[in-house]
Amino acid sequence: MVDLRAFVVIDSLQPQFAAFLATVAQGFLPRTGQASLFVEIAPGMEINRVTDIALKSTRVTPGMQIVERHFGMLEVHADSQADVRQAGAAILSALELKEEQRLRPRVVSDQVVRHLDDHQCMLINRMRHGNMIMAGQTLFILECEPAAYAALAANEAEKAADISILEVRAFGSFGRVYIGGEEKDVEAARPAAVQALAALTGREHAS
Repeated sequence: MVDLRAFVVIDSLQPQFAAFLATVAQGFLPRTGQASLFVEIAPGMEINRVTDIALKSTRVTPGMQIVERHFGMLEVHADSQADVRQAGAAILSALELKEEQRLRPRVVSDQVVRHLDDHQCMLINRMRHGNMIMAGQTLFILECEPAAYAALAANEAEKAADISILEVRAFGSFGRVYIGGEEKDVEAARPAAVQALAALTGREHAS
């Protein structure tokens, strides 16, 4: 029995987030403006079958396939949003699941740190795969569950404001988004990221 943890279509990959994915993805790299589908399931090994279903159903290209013991995550993308949605529908049909059976995103942590000290900036810049953050700028960190929804949060934050995407971890037990920039821009990006997750429907987490 496959547990559908996350299932979300991103309508249009923003320039920074698309470039970030191209930095960390080990598959075929996405381009700005393409549509993308993130799927997270348990157990992790089943993601191999999910990838097979998606690629044989329509013209999508795999960017990331992460296989862990507990969870598996797949990202596919295409120029056509219809192709991406068709791949998602094929996955759900083969697994005998419905989109509403996904877990609803849960924000675990939502932090803003203002006027960063340059020493903390050094620590952050050493671990990031995206842009850098500079001394005096503001840092926004969002942690969510399931992890794959971090991708949507980062993409929607970029739509909302002129921020820098520092790091996005969209697999594992929890997803994390690190965003930096001027305070006014971070304050605009923060609610956009949180509200994008709040707008998604799904089953509630077990208490």
